[in-house]
Amino acid sequence: MSFFEQFQPLVLPVGVIALLMLIQVLVVDVLGIRAKHVPGTPMEANHGSPIFRASRTVANTNETIAVFILAVMFCVLAQASLFYTVYAAWGFVVSRILYAICYYSNLKLLRSVVFGISLLFLFALLVIGMFW
Repeated sequence: MSFFEQFQPLVLPVGVIALLMLIQVLVVDVLGIRAKHVPGTPMEANHGSPIFRASRTVANTNETIAVFILAVMFCVLAQASLFYTVYAAWGFVVSRILYAICYYSNLKLLRSVVFGISLLFLFALLVIGMFW
């Protein structure tokens, strides 16, 4: 089995997070069209506004995705435990999906808790890469 073949199970969570990002962009676009928001113009910071919450969801995902990709690559290059790496990667992906749902639904406290959980999974990926 080649080096990269052994990490094949990591392809799906990476693909799912890419799909989540695409869906988030489409949600913002649809909400923007419905609200007749002019593209490129500033948006009022208002958590009561669905388009604002959706745009913050995209922005927050963009802020964490680089860390996720780098942490997964670190685990692969360090030949970390596949079991733990895949588990942590899926944990991050699922927590990001839940985060988006909480943000769209304006569930502030739950959204913050789920965000914290997603950060723990990122940290776990780094620890896994270093020690397993």
